[in-house]
Amino acid sequence: MAKPKEGDMVRVTTEEETIEGMLLPRPDILEDDVTVIKLHHGYNIGIDNSRIKKVEVLEERKEKKEKPIKITHNPKLPKVSILSTGGTIASRIDYTTGGVKSTGFCAEDFLRTYPELANVANIEARSIMNIMSEDMYWEHWTTMAKEIKKEVDKGADGIVITQGTDTLHFTSAALSFMLKDLSVPVIITAAQRSIDRGSSDAFMNLVCAVKAAGSFEGAEVFTCLHGTSSDNYCILIRGPKARKMHTSRRDAFRPINELPIAKVHKDGNIEITNNKFKKRSKTKTQADIKHEEKTALIQIYPGMNPEIIDFYLDKGYKGLVLAATALGHVPTDNPNHSLLPYLEKAMKNNIPVIIATQTLYGRVNPYVYTNLRKLSIQSKCIFAEDMTPETAYVKLGWILGHTTKVDEVKKMMQTNVAGEINPIIDEKSYLV
Repeated sequence: MAKPKEGDMVRVTTEEETIEGMLLPRPDILEDDVTVIKLHHGYNIGIDNSRIKKVEVLEERKEKKEKPIKITHNPKLPKVSILSTGGTIASRIDYTTGGVKSTGFCAEDFLRTYPELANVANIEARSIMNIMSEDMYWEHWTTMAKEIKKEVDKGADGIVITQGTDTLHFTSAALSFMLKDLSVPVIITAAQRSIDRGSSDAFMNLVCAVKAAGSFEGAEVFTCLHGTSSDNYCILIRGPKARKMHTSRRDAFRPINELPIAKVHKDGNIEITNNKFKKRSKTKTQADIKHEEKTALIQIYPGMNPEIIDFYLDKGYKGLVLAATALGHVPTDNPNHSLLPYLEKAMKNNIPVIIATQTLYGRVNPYVYTNLRKLSIQSKCIFAEDMTPETAYVKLGWILGHTTKVDEVKKMMQTNVAGEINPIIDEKSYLV
């Protein structure tokens, strides 16, 4: 009997069961005594070798050589640039092992994985980084902004950014502030499930994103991902209003305090659902990437130690965003936990303190309750209207790259720059 090799289809017999699938290489993080099998539905399992009685080879691995793809230009289609930054959507099947790997994507890679894209747009694609989204930070957002400007200057009709989902809403907010006078749509997309799974959302998300980048009339930063758990349509969400609201559902991203901008259907039809957006233009797109990295986002919770504020001040932070409760409350009256003296200290040292709400939906209000008045009038904290804490955090960091004067910071924080503030919240947006 042939010795099993990575990529072979095998039958593993244990004392309890029989398992069939593809033998995969063992990840470094697993112990040496574990065998990894990819099951037929795409999931991987690890089996303790001490349980295995027998491993049989059902079919030996067959090397699959990739054929070169000829990329032709169709003058009837728009030109869309795809900038890959990593994540599940920028992964492909490794035919040697059957696993999924992230790679430095080019146009040929995307068209090999998603050949239908050739019918949607003339694709130019390149990898500008390869990073998990939880590791993204200001330096990565500034790189994206500069690379987007390059593609716009080269004549792209739209830009697609592919990245991981976890911090995608931070990216969409950051790019919304950094890209000034944007003349074409910038569409950020991703995938919750890898392309080797039958339930993957990668294909539909990418095709809808490319369609929107090439033909949607808006010229802002939008996210484009599944609008329902089924393959009905994707939704465009304005960059600073997007937020990941579920760990694993395909429709994890929802608009906060705003209706989706549009539905992008599988057939390419774009159905506008909120017509308040900036249109395409001939303006000169600028990458305004000045920012202050020493900006903190602090979660408010019962019984928290108020000295956490001093920690950030001692570390030289230039601005704080508090994800406060409901209308903007923080611990106030209990002398052992009151944040007020610490926040007043921050403001006296010209460190702006921004109040957002951790409830996400709704708007903070500096006047409804006495403690809110203490926070806004006595401590002079700045209330962030209907922005999510993440958007307020990114906006403050961007503003502090332009000014550190508290009065100017307050004016800019409460000025609608990129659709992050809605004077009136449509009540239907909570039900979306």
